[in-house]
Amino acid sequence: MEKLTPAEETAMLTLWRLERGTLGVILEEMPEPKPHYNTLASAFKNLEKKGYVLFRRYGNVYEYYPAVSREQVADRMVEEYFDDSYKNLVTHFAKEQKISAEDLREILSMIEKGQ
Repeated sequence: MEKLTPAEETAMLTLWRLERGTLGVILEEMPEPKPHYNTLASAFKNLEKKGYVLFRRYGNVYEYYPAVSREQVADRMVEEYFDDSYKNLVTHFAKEQKISAEDLREILSMIEKGQ
């Protein structure tokens, strides 16, 4: 899978939240500043080429839905950026002080409970 541009990532985050939708619906749900409709259409054409989305056509209307889950993309990012190590991921955020000791205790508790 190819990497996402920031605009494509925002579009995918919106689509994952909605689960499916037409460009008009997706555009409505996107955060500000919203892209132009044609820009969003181009992004979805690229996402389809990259294998991130699929679509169903109803006349002139395309309904898009994810071809990959958010979790699959997250796993790929761990593989690429953290040498396929979740320990490296957590260590990175701990070093950058982007995760608290309380968050780590909560994660450890979840692991111990087998969640």
